[in-house]
Amino acid sequence: MNQQTAVVIGATGLIGQVVVEILLKDPSFNKVRILVRAKTGLTNPKLEEKIVDFNDMDDFSKKFGKGDVIFSCVGTTQKKVQGDKAAYKKVDFDIPVNAAKIGIENGFKKFMLVSSFGADENSKNFYLKLKGETENSLKAFPFESIGFFQPSILLGERNEYRSGEQFAKKLMRVFSKLLIGSYKKYRAIDAIDVASAMINESKRHNPGVHFFEYERIMQAAKDSTI
Repeated sequence: MNQQTAVVIGATGLIGQVVVEILLKDPSFNKVRILVRAKTGLTNPKLEEKIVDFNDMDDFSKKFGKGDVIFSCVGTTQKKVQGDKAAYKKVDFDIPVNAAKIGIENGFKKFMLVSSFGADENSKNFYLKLKGETENSLKAFPFESIGFFQPSILLGERNEYRSGEQFAKKLMRVFSKLLIGSYKKYRAIDAIDVASAMINESKRHNPGVHFFEYERIMQAAKDSTI
């Protein structure tokens, strides 16, 4: 079995932290390199932690290193950037697209991105439009395979506290069960399922660009043989 090196961006976020946890236990990967803005305190023989200035392409490229698979789980919120759309774009668009540029230069074969349900470059909604533009830009890179994971409402434990979120999560778990048929794609989904799907897909020989909404995410999350 050929062991791989993974690079994870957004390793401290809701999905990113679970991706890292799973990768560190997965024998298919012998090295997990996380690119972060500040020390995380994580320790593991397989882990490489690199403190990066994502606005400095030279530093970003230097710390990126060689490897096989890129997991881009980075994202921000309007609250964090105080409504600054340019700052929002620097995180949700510039970081993954720059990572793809560096990844191709450094020989990476696969790129897995946490996107969003409803991502559409023609959307009138700023967030969905930005996600769509990011996907569209990434499709142009010659990776062996690219996976766009498009969850709706995300469930899981965040490092940051968000007022009212726990109640909303409980409500969404109940409400989601009522969404059947063509409405299943709107169901809330656990971060661990998205993370598992991304990792399983990264180990599969599946050339091309692939999109994963709720049902396909759940299928990939459960099928560890792919």
